[in-house]
Amino acid sequence: MSRPKTAWLPPAGTLVTYRGRTRQSTRNVRVVAEASAGRMVVEAIGKQRVPVRLTVKRENLQPMEPDLFN
Repeated sequence: MSRPKTAWLPPAGTLVTYRGRTRQSTRNVRVVAEASAGRMVVEAIGKQRVPVRLTVKRENLQPMEPDLFN
């Protein structure tokens, strides 16, 4: 039997990539805290260029891709 895959748990302050239901809802966010029921509180830049806090499922967060200078 295979073991169930454990979800990646980013620490607070980490920059991660959030992938929502569609490809257009992919954005870079900063993890603020862990919430209940497998969710995380993240902070992103909203449409009016002000920071907004969102609660998203932990399974939709992924580590950022390495950039050109890493």
